[in-house]
Amino acid sequence: MNSLVRPRRDRMIAGVCSGIARRFGVSANLVRVVFLVSLLIPGPQFLIYLAAWILMPQEV
Repeated sequence: MNSLVRPRRDRMIAGVCSGIARRFGVSANLVRVVFLVSLLIPGPQFLIYLAAWILMPQEV
C-alpha cells in the first residue's frame, strides 16, 4: 500500500485529495467531489483539510 503523501503532480490546490485517493486506490475526482459535498454540512472539514495540507509530507 502507498504511504500518505501529497503528490507533486495531479493536484488542484495542495494535493491532499489526490494523496488520499492514491493511498486508498480510488479516483482523485471522487475524493474531491466527496470533500466538496461534505462542505455543505456543518463541521470542521476545512480545518481538517488545512491540517492535512500542513501535516502530509510532499512526495519526493
